[in-house]
Amino acid sequence: MEYKNIKYQFSDNVARITLNHLPLNILNIEMMKEINNVLEGLFEEKNLKLLVFDAEGKAFCAGVDISEHQGNTAVEMIKTFHQIFRNLIKLNRPTLAVVNGAALGGGCELVTFCDFIIASENSKFGQPEIQVGVFPPIACIILPEIISRTKAMELLLTGCIINAPEAQNIGLINKCVPAETIKEEEIKFTSQITKLSPVVLGHTKSAALKRQQKMFLDYLTEIEDIYLNQLMKTEDATEGLKSFMEKRKPEWKNK
Repeated sequence: MEYKNIKYQFSDNVARITLNHLPLNILNIEMMKEINNVLEGLFEEKNLKLLVFDAEGKAFCAGVDISEHQGNTAVEMIKTFHQIFRNLIKLNRPTLAVVNGAALGGGCELVTFCDFIIASENSKFGQPEIQVGVFPPIACIILPEIISRTKAMELLLTGCIINAPEAQNIGLINKCVPAETIKEEEIKFTSQITKLSPVVLGHTKSAALKRQQKMFLDYLTEIEDIYLNQLMKTEDATEGLKSFMEKRKPEWKNK
């Protein structure tokens, strides 16, 4: 099947989803649906050992499409985006993100939800949502689980962006490598996984992440309610998103 915003390949027990919505791989609803279509098609693929996310272009993913994050489309966008993570849990196979360039907002959430992350030295990571009047639901759940609480709160509450060496230093990613060797590192890592049993990989991942995944699914439902029924009804959320689209500083009203 041909996709408009992604590329998909399955070879040697490895599925690969390549973000291909150039130049910055901004996640729109159509693109999210394509990712979900691939993931749901893999549920019955018994030989799957590893799912890889990578990207074409100069950025891994610079976030979600803000133009679809307002008004009537906001609910559909959030539900469709979050379905990616529910599908990844259901898929229950190791996941690897190969990052070359910026992974911000929803792109950073997709990356940090993966089991393994290899990034080039020129990559950057961040959750800048707070600066436009919203918060990242996935990151709010996952970041305090995978890095220190203090660093997670710094990323979430300031919207700061960190480089790949710092991301490795705080345990956000597995490995930071020169851009010219990233493919070599990916192949080296992939070969360690593909020699193993897919069913054993699935049971091991399930056992290791059972508590975290149960917590994630429970919390995600609650956080979706906060996000859609409380946050998105505030004047400041509307102002933040609107100001971003209009390329100006937001004027917060604390309402």
